[in-house]
Amino acid sequence: MESADPPRSRDTIAAIATPAGRGGIGIVRVSGPDVPKVAVAVVGELPLPRNARIKSFHNKQGEVIDRGIVLYFPEGQSFTGEAVLELQGHGGPAVLAAVLGACLAAGARMAEPGEFTKRAFLEGRLDLAQAEAVSDLINAGTEAAARSAMRSLSGEFSRRVEGVVAALTMVRALVEAILDFPEEDVDQLHLTDLHMRMAEVRGLLRDLIEQAGRGRLLRSGVHVVLAGSPNTGKSSLLNRLVGDEIAIVTGVPGTTRDVLREQIEIAGVPVNIVDTAGLRDSGDEIELIGMARARSEITRADLILEVFDVSNGVAQESTLDTTVFGPTGVPVLSVYNKTDLLIGALAEAPLPGRVFVSAKTGEGIDGLRQGILQLAGWAGPDQTVFMARERHLDALVDSQTHLESAGDRKEDWVLLAEDLRLAQAVLGEITGRVTADDLLGEIFSKFCIGK
Repeated sequence: MESADPPRSRDTIAAIATPAGRGGIGIVRVSGPDVPKVAVAVVGELPLPRNARIKSFHNKQGEVIDRGIVLYFPEGQSFTGEAVLELQGHGGPAVLAAVLGACLAAGARMAEPGEFTKRAFLEGRLDLAQAEAVSDLINAGTEAAARSAMRSLSGEFSRRVEGVVAALTMVRALVEAILDFPEEDVDQLHLTDLHMRMAEVRGLLRDLIEQAGRGRLLRSGVHVVLAGSPNTGKSSLLNRLVGDEIAIVTGVPGTTRDVLREQIEIAGVPVNIVDTAGLRDSGDEIELIGMARARSEITRADLILEVFDVSNGVAQESTLDTTVFGPTGVPVLSVYNKTDLLIGALAEAPLPGRVFVSAKTGEGIDGLRQGILQLAGWAGPDQTVFMARERHLDALVDSQTHLESAGDRKEDWVLLAEDLRLAQAVLGEITGRVTADDLLGEIFSKFCIGK
């Protein structure tokens, strides 16, 4: 994508690059054409490139406000691609505010959220998927998520997308050749080559969608809702999975009146567990409100754990009405709890879609964890996973839809060519080859200031 904002037309920005609060070190970052001017005003000189110097930092009145390390990165040799100055001083809020104020007084303006990374994108230092991976790496909640974000930041995800684009370009070239020479008969050899190449593109795209889907799990986590009748042990199961007594547990049915949320990690995957009120007929006003909230949570679930008291048998009716409780296709795992109350071995053999556990003793909990991951689509830590966002997956699926439409065109070459063009254009939105300004604003507005 060609920038509509040439580097030399931009102003100079500054922001505190370290988290809010007190710390031993705080960093103020400045980027833009007036960096030399800011450096002279604040530290008295423009340091040698990439040469750490200990200097005093001065405000507009010439008073010393801090003393620390100053680093200068020339244009073309920095993260943003512009001239960059980093002032590394003490991490107190008042000190950092004073240093930032000195930079603003010297001609910089306050940076907007994500503006440093946005400039790196506009300068061609990063593509859009890599730029988003910067934020994902910062916000990664698990080591697996951090590794996945690092793969995307290093460009691995973008290279895979470009690989699909390259294969798709070859298909488009064949179709365009057919359109350019309509008087020539399309022989079987050309058709076979075209079909093979289209099959290759569909395969590459299918694999990428699968890997990106797993990456979305690492970024957003799995929204798991505990549902079922009262007194089946949902709250006890929540406590067992979390490893802490966060939910009140009694023998009185209907103890849980509100929604309880907790995030856990299973094999590096963030899992957001939600405990809900038991579902039953009731005239209690507070319990009815709790059940309404339970229904609302179930409609938003990625996975539902329907909990049963196994001492009542395994032929119990489900409390979930799919016409009320959410979209079809949401996986439901039947969890038969309280196996510790059974005398002797359980006669029923485990079947797909159900597990037997004891929230009290911990029996079967490891199997439950594995069941959650399997139904969520996570196959294991050894697979290649890219950090992916909803917009990435939407673009990949849209491209797949256009390819499927192209496959139905038979020999209507004009419409087939248009479907292929649309499939490629959608892929370009992932890396930023095709990007609307409003999309850039939406993406970078969610970054922290100073990044």
